Amino acid sequence: MNYELDGLPLHILLVHAVVVTLPVASLCTAATMLWPAARRRLGLATPLLGLLSPALVFVTQRAGEWLLLRVAPTPAVLAHANDGRTLLPWAWALFGASLAAWLWHRYPLRQRIAERLGRGWGLAASMLVTAAVLFACTGVLADVAIIGEAGSRAVWGGLLGS
Repeated sequence: MNYELDGLPLHILLVHAVVVTLPVASLCTAATMLWPAARRRLGLATPLLGLLSPALVFVTQRAGEWLLLRVAPTPAVLAHANDGRTLLPWAWALFGASLAAWLWHRYPLRQRIAERLGRGWGLAASMLVTAAVLFACTGVLADVAIIGEAGSRAVWGGLLGS
């Protein structure tokens, strides 16, 4: 497949979508888990953004691999490519977290667990789900920052006299 649009590599365009979509999806997921007012307003948008994340990352990675075959394999470019390969699992984790956060509150699972197993189990399950959701959100944000930094160094490193 040809990953260019009017002579411009699609990776360059898609990266901007990833850099916006994944942090927004991550913040919406965290808000859905922690903030009732945001949860009511965001609704189904949170898991839909979560679902968009791995698809967008997948296409961006394919476009990046295509571009990698056409540019000089400098150490900075290779570092960015290697870092970029770590994002898809995080994007899937974000989708799982966004779905879990939405389902957790859509169907009051803490209460159901508490009714069946006791209040302590309901609280423990709530703490575990919250920690897992926030871990995925934080991991995505950190990985996007690391990959973006490596990408900007690959493109701009040395060009501005630094």
